[in-house]
Amino acid sequence: MGCIGSTPKDSGGNRRRPGSIGEVSVYVPGLRIPKPVDFSQSSLGDYLSKNIIERISALRTRIVVMASQEGPTITRAKRKSVTQHGGSTLANLLQALEDYLPVLLGLVKDGSHLQYKVQFVWMNQEDEKEETTMSNAWYEVLSVLHLMSMLLLSKANLLLLPRSSSDGHQQRVSDESRRTSIDIFLKASGYLDCAVKHVLPQLPAELRRNLPVDLAEGVLRALSLQALGQGVDIQIGMAIDSAKATPAVKRRLACEMLKCWQQAQDNIMNLPLANGWGEIHHLLVKWKYVEAKAVAYYYHGLILDEGNTEKSHGMAVAALQAADEYFKESKKLCEAFNTAPPLSRNPPLWGTMKYLSEKIPKDTSSKVRINRDLYTHERIMETAPTLPEFSLALKPDEYQLPLVDSSWRTENIKVTQTHSNHLNGDK
Repeated sequence: MGCIGSTPKDSGGNRRRPGSIGEVSVYVPGLRIPKPVDFSQSSLGDYLSKNIIERISALRTRIVVMASQEGPTITRAKRKSVTQHGGSTLANLLQALEDYLPVLLGLVKDGSHLQYKVQFVWMNQEDEKEETTMSNAWYEVLSVLHLMSMLLLSKANLLLLPRSSSDGHQQRVSDESRRTSIDIFLKASGYLDCAVKHVLPQLPAELRRNLPVDLAEGVLRALSLQALGQGVDIQIGMAIDSAKATPAVKRRLACEMLKCWQQAQDNIMNLPLANGWGEIHHLLVKWKYVEAKAVAYYYHGLILDEGNTEKSHGMAVAALQAADEYFKESKKLCEAFNTAPPLSRNPPLWGTMKYLSEKIPKDTSSKVRINRDLYTHERIMETAPTLPEFSLALKPDEYQLPLVDSSWRTENIKVTQTHSNHLNGDK
């Protein structure tokens, strides 16, 4: 079913990490990048014409060169590079991956035995000492989709880093950038969703167990849910800016965001991510999950306070107090995230959290004081009320693997493959 190789074997070892990754609005794990592969040394020449081997080799080599040279500039890009270097690098590398994928899929078409003929090598750019090699073209497809999604998250990060306004003081992100980022989040989530549903099942169980943790199903699902959660976060910010958005609308969005981050945490909490970039990934998910709780309880409390009964007012106080406590906890987790290696820093507050960082403590203090003046302490709930349940409105974009490139014409195939479905592959 394809050979497996990992160097070193102890994949739990600490990864080499840079000292700082700058401002982070959208967290992107270290990019997985391909290492060179010599297609001419594989046994593909026994089955395919020289032209198609040279074509797939050239397309992959282009990605290897671009990713190794430009990968660090993508994940370390600053605000000023959004429209200068960073944006063009992302676009070019994404295009190279999109050009490669239809040609690569020829190796797996109709269960072809050719999928086992090449040893594909990838590594995390922050982990030069560890490479993962697998003789299965579906591993290559999975790695390509993962890289495409991470590049999109990098693009969203660039868009959502606030820039100073013309007066040099106020930090803001344009409405256009916010709307565009939602589309990017849904597209990135779609790539990951396709990877989980349509690519992972193609790999034998043994290979799935030996995938690098970056490609573990739980991590892929968590990243997909994170993208959705951050998309909903942007929607909440836009609702806050809209005079037409009711508290009920904001509460629903907040509860949806909470569900995304809760499910993301459920998917990675039991994975071996104790070292390297996994540690900071865990911190991010925990921070955003607690932050989402604060937002959901805040809007739930405001709606409960609109009631006319002592019970509703008591529940409102409990909800707002929970929001305030979760908000304080989220600030501590945010600090833990930013001080964990590699060091990062949050951009200046804007949008949802700039607004709520002021409103949550202020409204909680005000509502608690008013209601405690009106009612006895026994009427105030000691525990937060249950949040309402809503289904997720945002869904990953439906992404389907492209059709096999037309270069896979019959004249490019030297021998019939129907008799050579070598399930064990070349070791």
